Amino acid sequence: MKFLSSRIAKTVTLALLAGCAFTAQAKIEQIRFAVDPTYPPFESKTPQGKLVGFDIDLGNALCAQIQAKCVWVESQFDGMIPALKARKFDGILSDMGITEERLKQIDFTVPLYDTKTQLIARKGSGLLPTAESLKGKTVGVEQGTVQERYALAKWQPHGVNVVPYGDQAQVETDLASGRLDAVFTDAAQAAIGFLKQPQGQAFELAGPMVEDPIIGPGTAIGLRKGDTELKTALDNAFAEISKNGTFDKIQKKYFATDISIQK
Repeated sequence: MKFLSSRIAKTVTLALLAGCAFTAQAKIEQIRFAVDPTYPPFESKTPQGKLVGFDIDLGNALCAQIQAKCVWVESQFDGMIPALKARKFDGILSDMGITEERLKQIDFTVPLYDTKTQLIARKGSGLLPTAESLKGKTVGVEQGTVQERYALAKWQPHGVNVVPYGDQAQVETDLASGRLDAVFTDAAQAAIGFLKQPQGQAFELAGPMVEDPIIGPGTAIGLRKGDTELKTALDNAFAEISKNGTFDKIQKKYFATDISIQK
């Protein structure tokens, strides 16, 4: 019995050691987030090449809570989901809305914030975000966004020329130069980004905000299907920074209105 007990004790000890090793391996050491740096105030680059913006601050706060290193990977928005699935990074933190179409391909964390979608047009144009108002007009959208999907589904079949662009900076440049009649984009991005810039002074948010299932219920971090460990860590970290006031401090740095998810 003594021999048997020793064997059992040894087995239990080895099991405990293995468990400790697994726990140590399971710790998240770093998180690679994809961002599109043409989308202020969510993410952009300083003249010195440093990434800055709301999503950058939010990601850094989440990583600090998890005690993991944040690594930022620049990517065009429309290629982010394929690149995520190809393991080029661990998550998409780039103002990506939760939609049924995206949920077929990837998972999301809990919703983090909710900014609305709106049309930008020249002041006094009278344009509205409807197919009737935009018929015969040219509207720019960023590729891969919910705005592109909505415009292609709701407006293009009714005579609206919808033009997708590789990044938001190109959309705004063509609007300012007169090659576009309007841009369909995130309202917060427009109000604090483009419309605050010299090239945006002749433009305004036109008509009401657009709400539709295509656009989705809010924004979250996109994750690979089945990556439950990272999802749990990020969900818990977001709950903590929401509770301790960190999220509120970050959003007030960038936005005049509350973009938190209303429950």
